[in-house]
Amino acid sequence: MKNKLRIGLYPGTFDPITLGHYEIICRASKLVDKLVIGVAKNAGKGPLFDTRSRVKLVEAEVAPLIEKGARIEVKAFDNLLVHYALDIGADVIVRGLRAVSDFEYEFQMAGMNHRMCKDVETVFLMASDRHQFISSRFVKEIAVLGGDISTFVSERIVQEIEKRFSQEAGRKKVSPEVRD
Repeated sequence: MKNKLRIGLYPGTFDPITLGHYEIICRASKLVDKLVIGVAKNAGKGPLFDTRSRVKLVEAEVAPLIEKGARIEVKAFDNLLVHYALDIGADVIVRGLRAVSDFEYEFQMAGMNHRMCKDVETVFLMASDRHQFISSRFVKEIAVLGGDISTFVSERIVQEIEKRFSQEAGRKKVSPEVRD
């Protein structure tokens, strides 16, 4: 009988993908035979990039790992996480932890997921001290306010965010100044 591949699922919105996400992807890809990066549609979070764009950005970021032999796929999903894990045959859900506040939320989610599906385990990977403070939300906020995000994301992502902001600025109409 042939051994089944151990498939891991690393879910997130990746809006945008950060160097912290990339670190977790590198480490997780060594723990499983195949890693699926599940890009959640999650319009409720008000994403900077649409789902298709986020998938393409993640694919571009992980391309060097794939070239080196890592078995990684990037796919969008919009259903319940444990259902998606079962759909793709995942044995493990990989979650990155940065701080105690992450742990509380992730601990509850892992418990709920295990209650719904005992066949899929959740594995936590601690972010390295270099990436513990990085979050997509902070990266977007810094970028919106004109700060330097180059130490938090790859150069490709810096360029995509700058392009996105310049496109949005071009679409905004300048309203005449209101005088009292």
